[in-house]
Amino acid sequence: MASRPKSVPRDEPLPDAEVHSEGFRQTREARRSALVEDYVELIADLIEDGNEARQVDIAARLGVAQPTVAKMLTRLCAEGLVSRKPYRGIFLTEAGRKVADESRIRHQTVEAFLRALGVSAETARIDAEGIEHHVSAETLEAFRRAMAKGL
Repeated sequence: MASRPKSVPRDEPLPDAEVHSEGFRQTREARRSALVEDYVELIADLIEDGNEARQVDIAARLGVAQPTVAKMLTRLCAEGLVSRKPYRGIFLTEAGRKVADESRIRHQTVEAFLRALGVSAETARIDAEGIEHHVSAETLEAFRRAMAKGL
């Protein structure tokens, strides 16, 4: 008969419910905004690379089907982050550019911090894609301070 694994004890007691729920609320919000941020950041990258941001290119780079991209672009248009013109590419609005810039700065900070810890360039790039959406401004600032001090 197999024995049950022992649970790892918590270092601290559970916080009160209001404080505890705030962490989960922030995580849910980060999940909701992560996809939007990924799309607008990619659109900005495609435009800055000298190419037009087209639905087919977005689908290829995100590894999703074109109908998935079309649905998200409709959402991004409704949220005022992108505009589309028939037979032309996708363009960021001023609000979309702001979201893309903020997301890129978070990504660069997280990636640089991971690299400073000794994580390989490829792993740091991949891990930063997920972490950037969940990291708080306070933590980003701590990353920057640590890197400024040479870790």
